Amino acid sequence: MSIQNSWQVKTFKQLSLDELYDALKLRIDVFVVEQTCFYPDLDDLDRHPETRHIFLYNDKNEMIAYSRILAQGVCYQTSPAIGRVIVAEQARGQGIAHQLIQKSLEVCSMIFPKQLIKISAQEHLAQFYNRHGFISCSEMYLEDGIPHISMIKTP
Repeated sequence: MSIQNSWQVKTFKQLSLDELYDALKLRIDVFVVEQTCFYPDLDDLDRHPETRHIFLYNDKNEMIAYSRILAQGVCYQTSPAIGRVIVAEQARGQGIAHQLIQKSLEVCSMIFPKQLIKISAQEHLAQFYNRHGFISCSEMYLEDGIPHISMIKTP
């Protein structure tokens, strides 16, 4: 699978209708259908003017990776946070998730320099996030029925 475009970083208002549809479809396909996790994905945080959407398409014009960055103060966040981290099933195992986290961290550094970054990680992915400098800062908790842990990355 080859990559058609480079990573895109946009605010909600900069997203095209197709990009918005593709992001929501990818999130629903994986989080709701594949992981059978029924939760309110449309939480109004996507529209916040400081939220950034990061995504990548393959050469078939399919969105294959996505994350969003929430600013400090959004949804009671005390620090910027990376969330909705997702790679399409057909694109897994190719290092795209590592690229996605690296790009997300680069964007955080540009927009929110020298700030602590938070993530609410599915517990089984803790080692993946450890490789990117995140450390656990909570006990396991259930989020929408899935074990999670809070993790932070210091500047």
